[in-house]
Parts: sequence; C-alpha cells; structure tokens
Amino acid sequence: MSTASEPRKRAGSATPSTTELDLQDARPENGRRNPKGFLRLVTIISTFGGLLFGYDTGVINGALPYMAESDQLNLNSFTESLVASSLVFGAAIGAVAGGRLADRYGRRTIILYLAVIFFVATLGCVFAPNLELMVLFRLLLGLAVGGASVAVPTYLSEMSPAARRGRLVTQNELMIVTGQLMAFTFNAIIANLSDDHHIWRYMLAIATLPAVVLWFGMLAMPESPRWLGKQGRLADMMSVLYRVREENEAKAEAQDINRTTEEEAAAVRVRWTALRDVTWIRRVFFIGCGIAVVQQISGVNSIMYYGTQILKESGFDTQAALVANIANGVISVLATFLGIWLLGKVGRRPMLMVGVAGTATALLLIGVFSMVLPTGTTRAFIVLALTVTFLAFQQGATSPVTWLMLSEIFPLSIRGFAFGVTGCLLWLTNFLVGFFFLQLVGWFGISATFFLFFALGCCAFVFVKRFLPETKGRTLESLEREFKQHYGDPAEAAR
Repeated sequence: MSTASEPRKRAGSATPSTTELDLQDARPENGRRNPKGFLRLVTIISTFGGLLFGYDTGVINGALPYMAESDQLNLNSFTESLVASSLVFGAAIGAVAGGRLADRYGRRTIILYLAVIFFVATLGCVFAPNLELMVLFRLLLGLAVGGASVAVPTYLSEMSPAARRGRLVTQNELMIVTGQLMAFTFNAIIANLSDDHHIWRYMLAIATLPAVVLWFGMLAMPESPRWLGKQGRLADMMSVLYRVREENEAKAEAQDINRTTEEEAAAVRVRWTALRDVTWIRRVFFIGCGIAVVQQISGVNSIMYYGTQILKESGFDTQAALVANIANGVISVLATFLGIWLLGKVGRRPMLMVGVAGTATALLLIGVFSMVLPTGTTRAFIVLALTVTFLAFQQGATSPVTWLMLSEIFPLSIRGFAFGVTGCLLWLTNFLVGFFFLQLVGWFGISATFFLFFALGCCAFVFVKRFLPETKGRTLESLEREFKQHYGDPAEAAR
C-alpha cells in the first residue's frame, strides 16, 4: 500500500497495470474483512446527506404558515414563495458547482465540506432576525442540498457493484423521503405542543443533528475507487475495492476501471466542450437533461413544499393539515421501499414510464375533484387520498429512477460535472415550480394549475418512451462503451 511519503501518480501519467498490483498489499493485517457489511456502513453514513436534503426541503412545508405569522418576517404570498424557493435556487448552483468540485477534489471530500455548510446554514436560518437574512441562509442551505443531490449518488454509484448499484444508490432516495417524513412529523408534533408563532425556529433547528453525524461519519469513509483510479492512485483504489468487494471481484473491477481510464487518457482530454463536440456524450447529456426535467414537471414539489396549504385550501384547518400531511411522508417512505425492491426485478425504463403515467393521472383527478366538489371535509379527504396516490407513483418509481440514472449514464471523465449540470437543470425546474405554484393557483385556480401539470406529465411520458435507454445490470464501464457504440458518430468511432 502506498505511504504518505510515496508520490502520488496523477491522471495522464504513466501508471502500472492493475495486473501488477498485489491484493496482499490491500489486505488488513488481521485478515478479517466484511465487504458487504462495510459497503452497508458506507451507504448509511453517506446517505445522511440525502436525509438532510429531505428534511431541509420538507420542513418548510409546515414551518411556512408560522413564518407568515411571525412579526419579524412579515411574509405575504410573494415572500412566502421567495423563502421556499430560495433554497431551490441555491441548490441549482450547488449542483453544478458540487459536481465540478467532486471531479476535482473527490466525492468524499466534497461531502465533508457540504456537512459543514448544512450545519452553519441551518443555524443561520434558525436565528435569522429578518426576511433578508432568512433568504440568504436558505440560499446557502440550498448550495449544500444541491451539492449533496449530486455528490452522494455519484459516490454511491462508484462504490457499488453493478448487481447492487440500483438498490444501494436508491438508498439515498429512501433517506430523502425519510428526511421529509421526519420534517412532517416533527412539524406536527411541535405545532401541537405550542402555540408560539416562533416554533418554526425549532422545526428548522433539528437539521443540525444529522449534519454532525454526516461530518463525523464521512471522516471514517474511503474515497470513491473510480475517482482514485482516475487520479492514477491505483494502490489506493485497490485498497478501497478490497474493502467493498470479494477478492476476485475487486481484481476484475480494478482492471476494468484502469482500462477505461487509460482509454480516456489516450484520447483527447475531455473538457466541458465534450458536451458540445462529442456526439455520443452530447446525446447522453441530452437524455440526462430530459430525465431531470421529467422528475420535476410532475409538480411533485408543489406538494412537498405547499402540501399544508393545498390541504387547507381543500378544507382542513392548519393543525389538521399538518397532521394529515404526515400521510404524504409515510407513503413516500413505503413507496420508496417498494421502488428499491422493484429496481432489482424490473428495468429502469418501464419503471419510469409507469411512474410518469401514474403521477399524471393523479394530478388530473386532483384537478377534476377540486373543480366539481365544494370546499369541505369530503373534498379534503379525496384530495389527501389523491396526493398520497401521486406520491406513491412519484417516490416509488419516478424519483428513484431519476437519481439512479443520472448517477450512472455519464462517462467517468465528466461524471461529476455532467451530473452537476443536469442536477442544476433539475433544481432550476424545481425552482420554477416552487416559485410559481402559489402564483398560478392565485391566477387560474387550483384545478387549472393541476390540469397544466397533467399536460406536462403527458409530454414527459412521450419523452421517456421515445428516448430513455435501459441501464440495469451493466457496470459503469460497460455502459460507457455501449453508449459510444450506440450513440456515437461512425466517423468519430473510426478515428
């Protein structure tokens, strides 16, 4: 194993073949190891970034009504949208910056820095004395959310074996919806324990705890083996692979990573211009952008951010809406468990098609019943049932497939950057939905707004059916080679 005094080999320099590396150097001195157990620990610790993602996006759902009543913030419908969506705008910036920095400095390193930002920005929101500082710290918190939305799935995707990649990467989606459920639950508990208009500060403060766990936990986690291989640090790469794979799998995967890295080093160095100049990368990037937009134009975050307001509009009072909103969080968690199981049984493409069709149908029905039924208990419970149905399809199919495919379809040389750019597009679409939802309801009414999302869902279904490839059961390196062959320009392939 390399020592601290040994010079590190950089990408592009002459590197030894992995066949020359002896796995004896990577073995622990006591000879004991548990690859599956250690990989499970890596997954649990790193996905605390997803838990923070979910809590910080979900907590505003219940905190916003109390923020609006605060004499310090003095919110109206416009500034409510600003507070909710400022995090999302920050996430768009954080996604592209986090992806680029993760390519340069490593996936683990960026997650460590994100944990610090989560902690500091959360405290800033908790103690914000006015609207301006609240928006500023929500924007900073968004940088961490966006960075985590890219860095954590990339890290998990590169740590996972091909056969388990779908299940392990979607553990992050499970932690996201768990974080949202925690937010909904704590919101309801705190709201029923106190009538103080400043209780929203306690709702926000809870997010500091998982940020601390993420930081201390990632200190003990290794760097992604594929990132290490890209840097020419083959001994370190072998050491990590030996900790998370069986011996024969580690050796074979190391050779595959090294071969792909050498092929890329022998070619023209890939920069961001590859998105414009290399045919197959451009086509894969187009698919990635489409996947990102498809997840958000369903209007999922209109429910995650404004679920309490939607239920109040339908007939619940504030505290009843907060309690009822827990059902949305519970079904999201249960549906994600189902989605993780299904990813091991069926392909990504049919799952996404079913998810998009199901969410579009639920939105159509919400629009219809909101139009034909008067405000009251019956309408409130029907809308609640339909939002639960919507989230079952969204969190059980659409969202897991989205984050999984974005983490696996891009080539290693620009994986973090390309994931970051598509993540930025996803968050910008999220921002537009979050910012304009209340405005659209005010302009056109809740029924027409959901009819608009239904129409967008139909467009999303056509895109998925027409363009989405299948990626199940393939290693990241084999996917890269298949995309080159399938989407590449014949002249480029010949060169």
